[in-house]
Amino acid sequence: MRTLALTLAYDGMPYAGWQRQREGTSIQQLVEEVLASIEGAPVTIHASGRTDAGVHALGQVVSCRLRHPISCHSLQRALNARLPPSIRVVAVEERAARFHARFSATAKSYAYRIWNARVEDPFEAQRAWHVPVALDVEAMRQALPAVVGTHDFAAFQGPRSVVRDTIRTMLEARLDDLSPRVDARAAVHATRGRLLVLHLRGTGFLRHMVRALAGTLVDIGHGRRPPADMARVLAARDRREAGRTAPPHGLFLVRVEYADETAPQLEVGDGGR
Repeated sequence: MRTLALTLAYDGMPYAGWQRQREGTSIQQLVEEVLASIEGAPVTIHASGRTDAGVHALGQVVSCRLRHPISCHSLQRALNARLPPSIRVVAVEERAARFHARFSATAKSYAYRIWNARVEDPFEAQRAWHVPVALDVEAMRQALPAVVGTHDFAAFQGPRSVVRDTIRTMLEARLDDLSPRVDARAAVHATRGRLLVLHLRGTGFLRHMVRALAGTLVDIGHGRRPPADMARVLAARDRREAGRTAPPHGLFLVRVEYADETAPQLEVGDGGR
């Protein structure tokens, strides 16, 4: 048996999330079905983490075991030929037998995109949260250092979570303010605004943690909370103290890191890549 690591990019909007569901089509289901058609037997894949319905990925990593002698390059081509265009295999690598996409990961990076303008950008409608009220970006940036380091992130945990330990380590948190590019879209692109991208890198994340942090950060940008409130919410360890859970379509899983780092390094920004 060969252990393989597949790096996937996908548009999460058409799917019921990563994990197989009783109803609705999942990304896991489609990838396993194509792998099974190549292997000639059922194949189970393990992801670095589950993404909810509507959440996107640029660098989701999954591991699987195959007997088929197909080369990594040929497997990548075969998968991309059979999967829908909304799911692409960015890379296929042979790994040590002990490799597991989830348990071998050392860090993950997420990006949450916010389109801050009075009018929604039709080109960002499924890739960014539209916030029509002007946001105070500097206030939002002042709040971010509070989440860096090792903390109990229970206040930012989603409902129905079954984890016992809510302590996580945030390695990096920053907010980028990107101006729209002037390109071929300008003739038909009447809206003007700012694309804000929240970048979070940590050793692990709770369910809905990034989206809850983004919702709280937008409250601060609105002036509903002072920047210092981020630290207060964190210390409260109470989900009711934090802001709303931001919608899923603004969230991207950007990168998964491993000790023997070989995964592609990707960035999310203007245009989603």
